[in-house]
Amino acid sequence: MHRGDLMNPGNPNTIEIMNVRQVAPQVFEADSEDLGFRSLFGGQVLGQSVIAASHTVDKELSPHSMHAYFLRQGQQDQAVQYHVSITRNGRSFCTREVSAKQNGSTIFCMTASFQHQEEGPNHQAESPKVPGPEGLLSEEEHMRLIQMHLPADRRAKLTTERSIEIRIVNRPDPLRPTVRAPIKHAWFRVKSALPENPNLHAALLAYASDFGISLTGLQPHGLSISSPDVRVASLDHAIWFHRTCHLNDWHLYEMESTSAASGRSFNRGQIFTRDGTLVASVAQEALLRHKKQ
Repeated sequence: MHRGDLMNPGNPNTIEIMNVRQVAPQVFEADSEDLGFRSLFGGQVLGQSVIAASHTVDKELSPHSMHAYFLRQGQQDQAVQYHVSITRNGRSFCTREVSAKQNGSTIFCMTASFQHQEEGPNHQAESPKVPGPEGLLSEEEHMRLIQMHLPADRRAKLTTERSIEIRIVNRPDPLRPTVRAPIKHAWFRVKSALPENPNLHAALLAYASDFGISLTGLQPHGLSISSPDVRVASLDHAIWFHRTCHLNDWHLYEMESTSAASGRSFNRGQIFTRDGTLVASVAQEALLRHKKQ
């Protein structure tokens, strides 16, 4: 994929920061965005690493899986450098290893496998039956409703317009959390028109897949990210891309936490198109700590 394949939508920064630039053989650099979180958003590094790796494979290949570890907290005010190693070039599959660095330290590592499209047996899990995105509040709208409860130094960033619109079904109240089943559904789409570039859509899906999944493990404990002395952070993240997707269309993200123990939660997800086609599966382990009052 070439840098010219990506669009500048003139909207928030998410699409623009996927424009990784080559600075040396198999070394790429990309800007960071400040979303108002306490540290660099992990989804940004997931998406950019997919783009960096895709620069080193044949343009007919698309990612079918990626497995990543978050090693250190990233800084939002610094660019990220991606070092790509060519592990294998096969007839059908190619494998790449990517290390993301800031200030000379590795903050993230990933192994990704790319494949030529081919025919084969086809089956999938059934899409959950939940209300559609119409009439649901977007994340920006919700943040603006509760902005007086947000940290003053991050309020502007947390309430700003974003490239990816997310609407949560049956949204929990982060200010007054109650005990809920560890399952969550969210609709998401990219607002700005995107080119027909499968690797860009895969990268943006990877980006969006890190929104909210680690927080699902808080629900059965009546906690939220605003609860005192709660700490949540992604430890690792895996995605299997089953089918191509087009992220200008609404997609449904079903998230479930199946275990929490030893200060970690295990979370998994499935991403469906509006018509019920399963396009990706996600698995993540997250740090989950709560010092009881």
